[in-house]
This record gives sequence, structure tokens and C-alpha cells, in this order.
Amino acid sequence: MDGCRLPFLRSGTAFVDQRAYDLGRMALKGLLTRTGIDPARVDRVVMGSVVQNIHTTNVAREAALGAGFPNSVPAFTVTMACISSNQAVTTAVELIRSNQADVVVAGGTETLSDVPILFKRTVRKKLIEARKYKSPAEYVRLIRRLRPRDLLPEVPSIAEYSTGETMGQSADQLAALFGVSREAQDAYALRSHQCAAQARDDGHLALDITPAMIPPAFDPILVDNGIRDDTSIEKLRALKPAFHKPYGTVTAGNASFLTDGASATLLMAEETALALGYRPRAYLRHYTYVAQDPGRELLLGPAYAIPRVLDAAGLALGDIDVIELHEAFAGQVLAVLTALEASSFAEQLGRTRPVGPVPMEKVNTWGGSLSLGHPFGATGARLVMMAASRLHHEDGTLALLAACAAGGQGHAMLLERYG
Repeated sequence: MDGCRLPFLRSGTAFVDQRAYDLGRMALKGLLTRTGIDPARVDRVVMGSVVQNIHTTNVAREAALGAGFPNSVPAFTVTMACISSNQAVTTAVELIRSNQADVVVAGGTETLSDVPILFKRTVRKKLIEARKYKSPAEYVRLIRRLRPRDLLPEVPSIAEYSTGETMGQSADQLAALFGVSREAQDAYALRSHQCAAQARDDGHLALDITPAMIPPAFDPILVDNGIRDDTSIEKLRALKPAFHKPYGTVTAGNASFLTDGASATLLMAEETALALGYRPRAYLRHYTYVAQDPGRELLLGPAYAIPRVLDAAGLALGDIDVIELHEAFAGQVLAVLTALEASSFAEQLGRTRPVGPVPMEKVNTWGGSLSLGHPFGATGARLVMMAASRLHHEDGTLALLAACAAGGQGHAMLLERYG
């Protein structure tokens, strides 16, 4: 019905000292302020998060309490990689449709400035064993058994557990599989930054942003800081491959960057909204989740999900006014668009004709994850809010949004403008 998000910031910048809890709390508090909803009227809080802090494993509950929700409002955290807050939103819808809840807050929170860094498993086992020690001598023996190499930290990488490949390596392979050139990827990345900069300057991005207040100064942060106004095709072309060297096509310039941020939406049935004095922004009509081979097709989920959700609604791409696609990599987006208009991929889906082509003038006209950023647990709700905002701004009726996710999964959703 309505929603807001914090500005999305490059990891290591202004949110560097904030936990996912802090960002989630600010987003939820911003939603309460924006909508005026009585927090006691909310039946559930659901938030997506991926890289979890062990001190706040159910970050939804902790953030909700910190934002002022009563102790009596249950809250839980969901994780589905890059589509975690999509899962939070659709979980909220299912709670409402099944009459288990009337009002649900759904969103997500993520910080990649403060990822958990582990000791090696051998050290962890010894430290857990040390909890049973009774004397100082036992601790001394533990220290003597450790070697300097044992204390080297294990820094997590953005890699698939099942394949060992990083997402960037998979993006390179997917682009090669669908014949997406480096030139096309750089051109798409430039378009994303240009669209985002224009949308920011026109005030469109501010529609969904709630200020972030960071101690000790508490000066409000109001804008995303990943948009590169000064980028150019020449600068993008000068960047070297980041993953498959020297012949890969994915670079730091045509890939989404590590991002901190949080988002929150307010969801309820139409009759509930009207009874509480709200005017909804959009209906959530249909959604689907898919999964495929995480080795060969890790990031191709939207190409599978989009046909399924359109078929469920009895619609074609030509019926859609607004399209929002998650941009993990420029090559991933372009591979999805290529698949949707390929006869060979249509045959793979058991279809007699392709779904596409997708009209680019409808796609991500306010920028996307390449320029706005991608806090894993929060992007899905950002897509929902941006799609709804664009529907009203562009006087459209139907919006399609889709996203890929680690694990070879994907999601698609259809929104209909209210009123």
C-alpha cells in the first residue's frame, strides 16, 4: 500500500558503523512516521536479510522493537538471497489472504560494511571446548596448541556454496552463453546511472526515501550515493575484467556494488486500508518463484519467472506499462532480455513463441541496482515501491518486476495501480 526506504549507500561510507539492526530500525520508524499507522494495529513484521549478525539473528524482531512496535507484535526474518524482501512482501500477502493478519509490515535490511568474519573451524572447536575448562593451565595449553596460521580470519565471499563460483564469474559465463558483448554491458550500465541521476534530479527517487539520521551528528542523509553522474562510456571501457581475466566482460563498472540499506512497506487488504482511512497505491496481483541450475543458469531466474507470472494473469508483455528488473550485473539483465526474445529459449520453456522482445523504454527508467545499489535483503521492496511510484507518475496500469537471486532462484510480480 505504501512504503519507504533509507538512502542506499556504498558500503564503507556513511553507514559504515551501523548494523543491519540500526538500518532496519530506521526504515521501520520511517514507515511509521510516513504512514501514521498505529504500530499496535500491525499484526506481523517480516523482514528479509542475508548476511546476518549473530547477535540479531532475528533482525526483524529486534528492529521492530527498536522502532517502537509493541512487544505483542510478532516479527520474523526471512532469507532468500537477493530476493529476500520480495519473499517478505509475498509472505505478508499470504498472511493477509489467508486471514491470519489484517495489517503487515514487510521489508528488508542489509549491511555489507560489517560482515561476520570467522576463525577457522579447528579454532572454533577449541574455543567452544574451552568453555568447559576449569583451570588457567588448561587455557595455557590451548594457547600453546594454536599456530599463527590458525588465527588467520576467514572472510566470506559472495560465492555459491554448491558450485564454489562467485556471482561475478557466473555473470561472465551467462553473458558469454547469450552472446552479450562487453560494449552492450557498458552501454547498459551507463544508461542505468544516467536514468538514476535524472530521476534523482527530478525528485522521483525522493518519493520513497526516508531520511537516515546517523549519530553523533544526526545530520539527515537524503540521497543515494552510488549514482555516478560523471561516468562515461570511455571510463567504463577503460576498466579491466574483474572475474574472468583477461577475457571476461564483467567489470566493476557494469556490476552492482556492495551496498548498505533498508526498506519497509505497509500492506493490507483494500477494505482494511479504506476502513483505516488510507488510499492504497497499488494492488499486488500475481507473483511466482522459480529455481534452476545454479551452475549454468545462476542469474537467469527472471527469464523463467516472467513468462510464468504473465501466463497466470493471462497477459502479454505488451500489456505491461512499467518494468522493473533487478540489475545484479548489466550482462545478467541483457542475458535475460535476450532469452525472452529467443525462439530456442521459448522451446526450452515449452512455448510456441518467445515472450519478448522487452521494450527498453519501459525498463528501469529511474535507474536500477547498478546505479542505486543493491543491499541484498532490501532490494526487493525497493523494486515494489519504485514500480508503484512509476505507475502513478507515468499514468500506467500494470507493472512487472523481476529479480534473480543466488542459488539459481528468481522471482516475478505483477502490480496494478490503484485508482
